[in-house]
Amino acid sequence: MSAKIQSVKGTRDFYPDVLAPIRQIFDAWRRVSIRHGFQEWDGPTLELLDLYREKSGDELVGQLYRLTDSGGRELALRPEMTPTLARMVAAKINALPKPIKWFCVATLFRGENVQRGRLREFFQWNVDVIGSADMTADAEVILVGVEALRELGLTQADFQVHISNRRLVQAILSAAGIPVESHGGAYALMDKAGKLPREETARRWSEAYGSAISYEKLDALMSVATLPELRAAVGAIAPATADLESAASDTERLLAILQDFGIIEYCKINLRVVRGLAYYTGPVFEFYDRSENERAICGGGRYDDLLGKLGRAGEPAVGFGMGDVVLSLILEEKGLLKPARKGGDVMVVDAAESVRPTLHTVVAALRRGGVAADFSYAHQAIGKQLKMADKIGVSRVVILGDETTSAGRVRIKDMAGGAEREVALETLLADPRSTLGL
Repeated sequence: MSAKIQSVKGTRDFYPDVLAPIRQIFDAWRRVSIRHGFQEWDGPTLELLDLYREKSGDELVGQLYRLTDSGGRELALRPEMTPTLARMVAAKINALPKPIKWFCVATLFRGENVQRGRLREFFQWNVDVIGSADMTADAEVILVGVEALRELGLTQADFQVHISNRRLVQAILSAAGIPVESHGGAYALMDKAGKLPREETARRWSEAYGSAISYEKLDALMSVATLPELRAAVGAIAPATADLESAASDTERLLAILQDFGIIEYCKINLRVVRGLAYYTGPVFEFYDRSENERAICGGGRYDDLLGKLGRAGEPAVGFGMGDVVLSLILEEKGLLKPARKGGDVMVVDAAESVRPTLHTVVAALRRGGVAADFSYAHQAIGKQLKMADKIGVSRVVILGDETTSAGRVRIKDMAGGAEREVALETLLADPRSTLGL
């Protein structure tokens, strides 16, 4: 006998009761995106491996699921959507009205070490604005993320947006004497700091960059809570530069717009947020769960150079990705995910086998009228049919009997209170939702 085949580690089997709560998240993501003026898009699950080699940085490329097709081309299952977005926009850049405001809910794949909150196949909501360098675009994508979490029932007590700016961090590293060509490695190590023991982070930093600035001094700089404190702290190392002032001014404008949007209470400066991906060029941010777990819910930022790396004229761009796995855990812990709905609105039952043809007609008519109607494929005793209706959780039962049906009438039973009433079949079919009280 062959061994039982298991699902692939790090993936999920979406039985209806598992999928239904996740669909609630998808629905909220879509509602909020559309309400803020974003259009839905999608791309292929497979991309050429070179798209990620050049655009996403070595760390993400190391997590790719790779394959080679019959023509010898190296392909990868998509680990994120931003490179695909950039490729698609670059292909039609002159035909697309700007700013381009797009969103997607996509399945992504990464060769992660599987753990709670981290899987190898997951869903991610992406929101992006392409074609605007104004900090209003950065503020709006943060606004969309905040509003989606609020739509799902989370409050200011549940999450916070940590905001930084890669240009600010770059200016700090330059002021400390770290050459620009080494900044990529410094970003990657800083991004890992929260996942490594502090002693290990300090050791790695000392080996790579300690001759320029100690990890303790860098960490003190990264700990400042306001921009005036940052200017003063950097000034103690080296004279302020035009890059530092420009990045600080951008960040101040971003915070001012978030104040206008009424969500500044959800936001804080946190320069430790640098985002590990290679293509970020300006403000970056991460949404964090405010419980003791401090889990990252989403992350994003400005990536103005990515289209230019694809051989087209550079276009300013900003966006984020929010996965479903951690968010589902948080919502479940707070009791904010509804259980799967087992059945539809109504079950149509037949008290006599002779009315089966009428039952089929009524079921089809109710469905055409916008009512989710179910029925038993085979005639059973009415008691069994009512038990089935109770089990699948419908709110109403339409009962067809010999005498009532021949008289052109049906009975409607309220499953919650048990009350019954009789109505004309013609009335039910003419206006099913109103007649059923749905």
